[in-house]
Amino acid sequence: MKQCALLLVNCNERESPYMEALEHRGFRVTEVKEWPPDDVVLDSQVVIIVVRHLDTICMLAARMRAKPRFGRRILIALAPTVSAADRRTAIGAGFDDVMGVAVGARLLIARILRCLRNRPEHRCFLPDLKGRAA
Repeated sequence: MKQCALLLVNCNERESPYMEALEHRGFRVTEVKEWPPDDVVLDSQVVIIVVRHLDTICMLAARMRAKPRFGRRILIALAPTVSAADRRTAIGAGFDDVMGVAVGARLLIARILRCLRNRPEHRCFLPDLKGRAA
């Protein structure tokens, strides 16, 4: 088994507040500002995309799911504001979850772990961090 890898595509100009929390939890995180080559995507079990607008989110999900060998990777979007209707539409289009960028890191990690539990084919692990100093 391999350590769970997470790709954070941050299309926003600001630095991601989640990077440190995700790494502290044990994810191997790669953060990029623009869409990376396919081999970087295929090395990750979780893909999180920080979007600026919800206008194109459905098309984005469809394009990601249509990529060769993208398969059942966990695909999560973080948007500035998300209504219940927007969330339902985006999940119907192919995202596993959609949340507002203001969501806390603990909730984001909990949702990622729930998705990983539902997809055992990823066969990845998070290191045991109990012995690590806080």
